[in-house]
Amino acid sequence: MKIIDLRSDTVTRPSEAMRKAMYKAEVGDDVYGDDPTVNRLEGLGAEMLGTEAAIFATSGTQANLLALLAHCERGDEYIVGQHAHTYKYEGGGAAVLGSIQPQPLEMNENGMIDLKVAKTFIKDDDDFHYSKTRLLCLENTYGGRVVPMEYLKEAHTFAGKHKLKLHLDGARVFNAAVKLNIDVKGITKHFDSVQVCLSKGLGAPVGSLLCSSKEVIDKARRWRKVLGGGMRQAGIIAAGGIYALEHNVHRLSEDHKNAKLLAEGLSKIDGIKLDLSAVETNMVFIELTKNVKNDIQAFMQDRNILISGHKNIRLVTHLDVDEKDIKRVVAAFNEFFK
Repeated sequence: MKIIDLRSDTVTRPSEAMRKAMYKAEVGDDVYGDDPTVNRLEGLGAEMLGTEAAIFATSGTQANLLALLAHCERGDEYIVGQHAHTYKYEGGGAAVLGSIQPQPLEMNENGMIDLKVAKTFIKDDDDFHYSKTRLLCLENTYGGRVVPMEYLKEAHTFAGKHKLKLHLDGARVFNAAVKLNIDVKGITKHFDSVQVCLSKGLGAPVGSLLCSSKEVIDKARRWRKVLGGGMRQAGIIAAGGIYALEHNVHRLSEDHKNAKLLAEGLSKIDGIKLDLSAVETNMVFIELTKNVKNDIQAFMQDRNILISGHKNIRLVTHLDVDEKDIKRVVAAFNEFFK
């Protein structure tokens, strides 16, 4: 029986067509700038996101860190959401490796930081007691929800007014663009740098891109080397990223449709609480409201369904999950509560 993995969209497997592209990839030494497939991927990413340049990184975490290191110096500060990935889930890399101080602020369920509050935390450059506030970091999508376009415009204006750079953790920014039915450049044009993950919903096995100005990417390339990220014949994995960008962006709407089907099915089960209006892209968050003796993870695993969590659970759809799988998952949850 097929294993249905809803733990994340990072669990996707490369398709046969993607594997073929990787097998046939022309390679060189990327540290010398000689890998034509890596160069093509970086050029494609920059073109799609509307920036001057891009750099291929091993992960979204590494690409976000490269952005922070490129925008900030030792002792500088970045403003970020309390639950944002760049603050909460990246091992404190900015502080540990860059001596960059985070200033975490509360954010709402749509990923927005109150800009009026953020203003009060911008430090005075003329007072040597303070770190220098240099950067504002946002995330889109956040918890599967799309940050409103009007807010992005306001954040762009805010950052310019206060001489801050603006970075987007856009691990799933293509999900946001597909949901809004706009070109992704409509989102990324508001930012000085953008990280986009190739190995989540886009289905590549490895890697992320950091896209920005040539100046920022030149600094990021040096920092990638410092972090041990100089890659050699990386075209083999870059080819998977090219295939993902060329073939797997528009199909994200299928994941969104399946997430909505999943949410609608689960919402009818006594013992599950969820907010249907919050299901905007490929994530469904549920809360088990009944006390049950069985462990939900073990129960599902016995039925070849993989999930994370026990009482509060995030379910993520992706290209390896189809409508038939969704029906099987809903049936399994029904069985669990009966």
